[in-house]
Amino acid sequence: MKLKLCVIVLLLFAGSVMAAQSAAENFIVGLITKTEDNPFFVKMKEGALLKAAEAGLELRTYSGTHQGDTETQIDAIDSLIAAGARGILITPSDPAVLAEAVTRARNAGVLVIALDTPFDPVDLADGTFATDNFRAGELIGKWARAKLADKARDVKIATLDISDAQVTVEVLRNQGFLRGFGVDINDPKQMYDEDDPRIVGSHASFGSAEGGREAMAVLLNQYPDIDLVYTINEPAAFGAYQTISALGMADTIVLVSVDGSCEGIRNVARGAIGATAMQYPLRMAALGIDAVVAYVESGTLPAVSDGLDFFDTGTTLVTNESLTGVESIGAQEGLSECWG
Repeated sequence: MKLKLCVIVLLLFAGSVMAAQSAAENFIVGLITKTEDNPFFVKMKEGALLKAAEAGLELRTYSGTHQGDTETQIDAIDSLIAAGARGILITPSDPAVLAEAVTRARNAGVLVIALDTPFDPVDLADGTFATDNFRAGELIGKWARAKLADKARDVKIATLDISDAQVTVEVLRNQGFLRGFGVDINDPKQMYDEDDPRIVGSHASFGSAEGGREAMAVLLNQYPDIDLVYTINEPAAFGAYQTISALGMADTIVLVSVDGSCEGIRNVARGAIGATAMQYPLRMAALGIDAVVAYVESGTLPAVSDGLDFFDTGTTLVTNESLTGVESIGAQEGLSECWG
C-alpha cells in the first residue's frame, strides 16, 4: 500500500513538473528590431533565435524598413498581441511614438522588454536590457580628450547623430561623449542645448554608412577645420571616414564611435576609427528571452543593475592607442569578442 502511495505521489509530482515545463514552452515571443540590415540587429536576432530554440519557444521576428519606421513596429506589436504572444522584445525606433502600442500590449498581459534603446520613462516597459549608453559615450569622450591632450581646449567638434527625433539611445551616447570630453552638457536628457564653442556642428546620419558620408560632407563643407568627430554607430563612422579620407583629411581628424561589430573593430585596427565602445547584442537578446521564460514560469519581473533603472549588459572601450587613465582593450582582443 505504501509502495502504491509513493508511486502515485511520484506520478503526481512528475505531472506537475511536466505541466510547469509545458507552461514555459511552446508559447510565442516576438522580437522587433529597428532594421534588419544593421549587423547589430542581425546579431541580436541570431542570439534570440538560438535562445528561443533552446527554450522550446516560437520566436516571431519583425523589423522596420528604415531607421525611424515606427509604423511597422506598431503593426508588429498589434500582430503579436492578436497572436497571444507572452513576451515582446523590442528596440524602439522612437520610444515616444511607440508608447501607446506598448501600453496596449502590457494591458493585454504581454511582458514588454526594451533591448538596446530604453523607453522614456524607462518603466514604460517591464524591463530593459541595454548597454549603459551614457557610459559608452563617456568612454570614447574620455579617450578623445586624452588623445587630443592640450589641443582639446581649442578643438572643433562635430557630432553625427541618428536624426532630429532625439531618441533616447542617441541622446545618451551624445551627452555621454560630450561629458566625457569635458563639455558642460546642461540638461543630460537634451541634445544641442550646450553653449561650448568647440561644438561647431551636428547632423543626422540615420545610423548608416550612406548617411554618415553625406552628413560628413555637409559638415566639412560648412566647417572645414573640424578636428574631432563623434558618430552614433560604426556604419555612420565608416561613411564619415570615407568622406574624410576622400578629402585627404584622415590624418587630421579623430573619429570615435559606439558598437563593437567585427567590421568596426577591423576599422579600429586599420586606423579608420580611433576608438569605439563595444556592446553585446547577443547578451541582450539571450537575457531578454530568459526574462520572458522566468515571467511565464513564476511571474518574476526582469532585474536591474545596481544604481540603474535597467540591466546593464556591459561595454568595453576598444582602441589600438591605449592612453593613460582610460581603460581599454586592443583591436586584436576586440576581434575575439566582436559580433557581426
